Amino acid sequence: MQMALEDEDDEQQQQQTKRFKMSHSSETSEDPQSVSTLLPEIVVEILSRLPVESLLRCRSVCKLWRSLISDPHFIKSHLSLSTNNKHYAHHRLIFSTVPRINLKSCPLYDVLYDKSVNALELDYPLKHPLKSVWIVGSCNGLLCIAIEEDTLFIWNPSTRRSNRLPYCGFKVRSGWYVLYGFGYDESTDDYKVVGISCVFKNGAKYDTKVKIYSLKSGNWKKIGDFPHGIPLDDSGKFSNGALHWAASRDFGSSYSWTIVSLDLAKETYGEVLQPVYDEGDKDLALGSLVDGLCVLCNYRGNHADVWLMKVYGVKDSWTRLVSIPYVTDPGRDQFSVPLCISNDGKVLLQFGSKLVLYDIKNGSSSEIQNFDECLEAYTIVESMVSPDAPIRHWR
Repeated sequence: MQMALEDEDDEQQQQQTKRFKMSHSSETSEDPQSVSTLLPEIVVEILSRLPVESLLRCRSVCKLWRSLISDPHFIKSHLSLSTNNKHYAHHRLIFSTVPRINLKSCPLYDVLYDKSVNALELDYPLKHPLKSVWIVGSCNGLLCIAIEEDTLFIWNPSTRRSNRLPYCGFKVRSGWYVLYGFGYDESTDDYKVVGISCVFKNGAKYDTKVKIYSLKSGNWKKIGDFPHGIPLDDSGKFSNGALHWAASRDFGSSYSWTIVSLDLAKETYGEVLQPVYDEGDKDLALGSLVDGLCVLCNYRGNHADVWLMKVYGVKDSWTRLVSIPYVTDPGRDQFSVPLCISNDGKVLLQFGSKLVLYDIKNGSSSEIQNFDECLEAYTIVESMVSPDAPIRHWR
């Protein structure tokens, strides 16, 4: 798989270079100050590895560079290199704080290796001093944001471009709640948002309605009702082309937990079988890491296990990556699903309103310093992907 990805990247870079050469030969005479002496291959290689902030500045250098940086193939190549950067040079941590009108951002590298942050407040679209903000999810450098559950927009915080979505039609009132999920359909090169309206009725009954929004079509449409009960109060987790929710049919003494999947390409539901957990009282949380779907199993006040599904859809591929002990009585606080697991064994997770870094190699835990009270957090890669229209296939 890795070799196939590398071959695809090489082929794509060759295509970029060919297009650049053609533009280079036709525009050099018109723009003598455009660093025309650089070989096209070198220009593509250099620009592909720059952070987004530098690329935005490069657009003003010359028309030729502006054209290259806006090319869909270049945007995908840049995204691939940034995502696979082993030192997280182009990754950021974005989190909401108290009060829930603030979003802040800091480099992920600083969190992992300096254990201290200097977070900057983000001036996101539609910010209102009396309206709460929720992070629905992140994908390929884009964030999906909900304001008061009924206003949605997709935003690239790196380029500061945003796209407000049309109203989905779900009304939020007493006895109702609305959940969302955000992900990418690779088969059609489309970003999609899923909305689930849940209502409790008399006699422990409930009803769900589901709609899906396509960034390409610009429309919401109804799909089949949510199976296996109702989703628990959390956003959908995107992994392997599908959104996932923890769901339950029964909230009484026989409470059970199911992982429901929604394939964004086929728009069909499925169930993901879970690992075999240890015995004992436990709380489960669903999450997504770069390597796949994960579950955090909290054994109340004792320890927390992190499980990763290494081969999607294969139950036997669930692997317990790490068991993290609680050093002191956590009280009501618990570990969250990991936000990130670095290549050198550092696990970043939320503990209550704090951020904690657990080192798998030596078993030590440390709290991230200079960190505000955190309500929810996501990692995001810096990218040039537009929230307005999906970029085309490479070929």
